[in-house]
Amino acid sequence: MEKRIIRFGVIGCGLMGKEFASAAARWCHLTDADFEPSIVAVCDADPEAAKWFRERVPSVRRAYADYRELLADPEVEAVYCAVPHNLHEQIYLDIINAGKHLLGEKPFGIDRSANEAILAAIRANPQVVVRSSSEFPFFPGAQQIVRWVNEGRFGRIIEAEAGFWHSSDLDPTKPINWKRRIATNGEYGCMGDLGLHVLHLPLRFGWRPANVRALLSKIVEERPDGKGGTAPCETWDNAILACEMEAADQSFPMVLSTKRIAPGHANTWFIRIQGTEFSAEFTTKNPKQVASLPYEPGGPQAWHVADAPYRSAYGTITGPIFEFGFSDSILQMWAAFCDEIAHRREGMKQPFRCALPEEAAGSHRLFTAALESHRTGGTATVEWEGLA
Repeated sequence: MEKRIIRFGVIGCGLMGKEFASAAARWCHLTDADFEPSIVAVCDADPEAAKWFRERVPSVRRAYADYRELLADPEVEAVYCAVPHNLHEQIYLDIINAGKHLLGEKPFGIDRSANEAILAAIRANPQVVVRSSSEFPFFPGAQQIVRWVNEGRFGRIIEAEAGFWHSSDLDPTKPINWKRRIATNGEYGCMGDLGLHVLHLPLRFGWRPANVRALLSKIVEERPDGKGGTAPCETWDNAILACEMEAADQSFPMVLSTKRIAPGHANTWFIRIQGTEFSAEFTTKNPKQVASLPYEPGGPQAWHVADAPYRSAYGTITGPIFEFGFSDSILQMWAAFCDEIAHRREGMKQPFRCALPEEAAGSHRLFTAALESHRTGGTATVEWEGLA
């Protein structure tokens, strides 16, 4: 099978850049992909970070210290960018205006103003495929819930809940990093860094909250600064957003939570939907299982818990009896992005796309309202006007 090779540059050679390199190295795991990424250039201000790629990724030919040099490289046709939020606006604008396809990290701008500038550039360059990183919806259990929603199985929605709980910051001796500073992370705090993971599926389902009541928490006030002293933690640790979803045909409450301090959890992502005819839930805490409750009037109300087979969006060499994990979800996400570059939306091998720029923009609308809710102590309206 002849493959379409997509030549990538990586801007930001940290943890997630390395995960992309690992996914590219595992591309033989996919059985029916007629497209493949090849990382040909990298860029990082830290030479040691770029050195990791030069030593371990044979396809890398050039390493740059200035991302503008990478964008001027004619061999690079697509970019993965993973940099602090305060750098998103300028770098994303430059990538898009250079005509390079972009998979970028959330939240696509440090605030709503930055996000709207990025969205305007995307609209001005429709030939460029721009998507946001969000891998958890590619777990088989999550994909099963997507199918059930698309099939209209739930009847009238009673309520929905989605969350992403991350516990590594429970240790108060963990040194401070850029995510704890407003100048680099933004005022959203944990919402900006984790929230699109939570909102990817609700927004894909068309569930746009009409309003929000936000409870934002700072739990650890200061952390070691790595220089023998301490520094104040400026951003929110945890956020609980109580939302009201209103549409022409129904309305229901929806609770969304992002937590950097969640004792006993380590990157637990989940979604729960309760309906009058069907209910379902999936969590990465139990990645092999998906729970469902079909209901008919007068019938029993019994939850059914079944193993979710290794049934991924893109076929793999792994048999259905085995477990699906985080690295697999990243591989599936990258397959979806490369598929869309190679075949555009109409020709994709399966219909589930990576998180859209409009969904990232929707997260900004909600997080901006959540900050207003916290400031006033009341319920804030979420503004959706002008967002397709």
